[in-house]
Amino acid sequence: MINFELTPEEQTAIDAAHKDAEENLRPIARYYDENEHESPEELVNRMWNRKGQGGGLGFGIVSALTIEENCWGDAGLYLCNPGSGLGGAAIMASGTQEQQARFLRKFGEGEPKWGAMAMTEPGCGSDTAAISTTAVRDGEDWVLNGEKIFITCGKRAVDESDGVVVVWATVDKSAGRAGMKPFVVEAGTPGMRVEKVENKLGIRASDTATLVFEDCRIPYENILGNPEVRKIEKGQTAGFKRAMATFDATRPIIAAMALGVGRAALDFVKEALEKEGIEIRYGLPRNKLTAIERDIMEMEAGYKAAKLLMLRATWLMSQLQPNSLEASMAKAKAGLAVTKIAQKAVELMGPLGYSRKYLLEKWMRDAKINDIFEGTGQINMLVVARRILGYSRDQLK
Repeated sequence: MINFELTPEEQTAIDAAHKDAEENLRPIARYYDENEHESPEELVNRMWNRKGQGGGLGFGIVSALTIEENCWGDAGLYLCNPGSGLGGAAIMASGTQEQQARFLRKFGEGEPKWGAMAMTEPGCGSDTAAISTTAVRDGEDWVLNGEKIFITCGKRAVDESDGVVVVWATVDKSAGRAGMKPFVVEAGTPGMRVEKVENKLGIRASDTATLVFEDCRIPYENILGNPEVRKIEKGQTAGFKRAMATFDATRPIIAAMALGVGRAALDFVKEALEKEGIEIRYGLPRNKLTAIERDIMEMEAGYKAAKLLMLRATWLMSQLQPNSLEASMAKAKAGLAVTKIAQKAVELMGPLGYSRKYLLEKWMRDAKINDIFEGTGQINMLVVARRILGYSRDQLK
């Protein structure tokens, strides 16, 4: 049975995360939103040291609720958090135990460093079979060529730390998804460079980079997985399945991030209404509620529904149980809910909501990305529909 009840120690940890977000993230959120490519070095060093210098990828209910609190403070600053990140999630999902130890060890020592994952390309978004970045075997090496875009923490992983990037490339374009394989490219590898850093609508404290690979040579051992699954056989889609396993691990995290942004907007509006003496009367029939009361209750319902889905997906993952359906449900619902909550919050506050005097307009900008990265809302709804109805990708597109 799923049990979301927290121990006193766990609740203390979450309360501490909220206090930290309120005292250390909120006060600098506007500054780093307006100075997009400036790194919050003091915050980065504090986060790195506080978590025992980076470390592992343990993720459970408490971690998810802590992420929510961090993003209640500021989602962009949360994404500056040093650690193995999405690259680490891919290594854990696809790598052998030896590879996990070899590539993730560095995230527990030395100076702050970041991991990143490179999947999206200029000609390949949701359709991963269209990946054109190539990996060609050359003796005891792989040679990578191609361009990857919209890489979270890409610049920090490559140029600003001794980090790693997990690059999804094809070893055989004619094999489609079966040709997809993950490769680890370490910072400082010749042939890998940061081409540009995006200017974004939201989460502006976080860097989002384009990486170019030109005859980028890496050791043969840097292809993730066991030797027997590295080979391509007719109909095999091991690489694609491992990519999806990575998303099963990261989508609940994105849902938790979305919940933090949504709750920040919801809390702000409720506090503003309370200051004006406007009471939300729970328990009345819908036809007796004011328009504002109905809006607030719908915002709260969307938030709570998304949170329950996130907690379920997270719990399943923490129990090492399959969670692909639940992860996509959580991600799709949270992305949709936070977008609606933040937009409605700005609407309810009128010109004050639109003004840069408050962070509300920023939260509306930060909200939308949660419906886009780690699989768009539409793609996640497709995943949910296929799994519930038992359809293949060819049967339901």
